Amino acid sequence: MSYKTIAVILQSREDTQRVLECAVPLAQAWGAHIVAVHAEPIPVAYSAAVGFPDVAVIETATEAAEERTKEVEAFFTHHVKAAGVSFDWHSLRSFSGDSAYTGATVARSADLVVAAQRNPDWASDDAPSIEGVLYESGRPVLVVPHSGALTASFSRILVSWNGSREAARAVFDALPLIVEAEATEIFVIDPPEDDDVISAGASALAAALSRHGAEVTVATEASAGRSVDEVIRDRVAATGADLLVLGAFSHSWLRQLLFGGVTRSVLHSMSVASFMSR
Repeated sequence: MSYKTIAVILQSREDTQRVLECAVPLAQAWGAHIVAVHAEPIPVAYSAAVGFPDVAVIETATEAAEERTKEVEAFFTHHVKAAGVSFDWHSLRSFSGDSAYTGATVARSADLVVAAQRNPDWASDDAPSIEGVLYESGRPVLVVPHSGALTASFSRILVSWNGSREAARAVFDALPLIVEAEATEIFVIDPPEDDDVISAGASALAAALSRHGAEVTVATEASAGRSVDEVIRDRVAATGADLLVLGAFSHSWLRQLLFGGVTRSVLHSMSVASFMSR
């Protein structure tokens, strides 16, 4: 079992290199086809003083979008051709210009989507992120950290298990990676003392993965006043995990947008690659 079609979300020239550093080795290892998606905003028709659309502004915005598209496409094409990987290129236009949201329909035909965290040094807080493709595509998303060491060969995997539908989906979507890993740990935070459903589910999950040939263990830990994302970060560091697997948006996207949550924290600042499904 392997991924044969990998969609890559290329928001900008800056994140394209990080995404390809992960996606291209995976495509080479599995003989996969890469589908690239890059979107630019549709120019807004501002009105001139006389009340008519300012054509010069529209033309300038259109030319700038075309230049950015050509830059990203050239960089992408050069690298995948050099790697000997087959590929498709999709240049899209939308009002938002968000490659993740606009490209969700293209990504639905892929086995796996690879996208990068938004680097806070590249754009403002309202810059496009990758929630759109994660929420709308129905496909698993491998989130590449915006900085630090990067690998496409994941040897130690940490599964954040809360017994949810989203967590189960993520684990089995990540099965090709889990089977190839040296070790996978199913990690449960604050298991209820009066209800062993989550803990029993973790044990059953470990057994199911073991039947596929995966090396799996189960661990539990009390949060002791720490937030869930802080506990996960600490466990990633303690185990030396190079991939985190978790279900995305176990609570609603709107709730996480307004109040924060583990999904948004991982999308913005997790230091290792993260595999997420919803």
